[in-house]
Parts: sequence; C-alpha cells; structure tokens
Amino acid sequence: MAYDPSNVFAKILRGEIPCTKVYEDAETLAFMDIMPICDGHVLVVPKTPARNVLDATPAQLAACMQTVQRVSKAVMAAFDAGGVSIRQANEAAGGQEVFHLHFHVLPRHDGVKLKPHTGRIEKPDILAANAERIRKAL
Repeated sequence: MAYDPSNVFAKILRGEIPCTKVYEDAETLAFMDIMPICDGHVLVVPKTPARNVLDATPAQLAACMQTVQRVSKAVMAAFDAGGVSIRQANEAAGGQEVFHLHFHVLPRHDGVKLKPHTGRIEKPDILAANAERIRKAL
C-alpha cells in the first residue's frame, strides 16, 4: 500500500495540526499521544514519509530507534517507572491505525495495567505537564 500524505502524523509534521512536542531532532519527532493509555505515553515518528516498518528505510528505522531509546530513558525517569513498553503495528491487520511509521513509548509500573483505548482526548494542560516532566528528564 502507498503512503498517504494526508495522514494525521504527516499533518503534524507539516504544522497543520498542533502537537505537544517532547523531543525533536533533524530526523525524528517525539510528541505526546492525545489519547494516552498511560501517563507519559509518547509517540516517535520519522520526519520523512514511511507507511510503516515494511517500507521504511534502514536510516529511518535507525533514527527512530535512537529517539525511542532516548525518550524511553526519559519517560522512565520522569514517571518513576520500573520499565517501558514499546509498541509498533504494521498495516490494519496488524493493528495499525495511523499509516505513518510510529512507535508508542509507554512507561510501566509493576501491577498497573494500561488504560483501554477509549478514544477520549486528554486535557491539553495534562499533556503539557507530562511533556514538561519528560523534557526535564531528557
């Protein structure tokens, strides 16, 4: 399947839709998920078009994984987490909903389950406060 430049993450990268940025470098952007399944839920995307892992270049994957690692360390520190889950899905049958390569970074605590994905958008002030905690830990 072809990359669709009208996807929501492409619009964020073009500045057409706002996001709460956590980290940015020349190749990647990390921002708060607006429908988090835990406090500190961050998304990492490449700045260049890639539908998913199946069509991404090795350079895109390497850049994303470097940012995923950096952000993972920060969310663990910022939220005093005991671990981190990294989630990534490919194509609809694999659970992908936004067709721009992205990685979910989820700080985890023993015995605490992730919230269900309800489609509820988090309050902007909570996203901003969580992003600030993560930025301070970077």
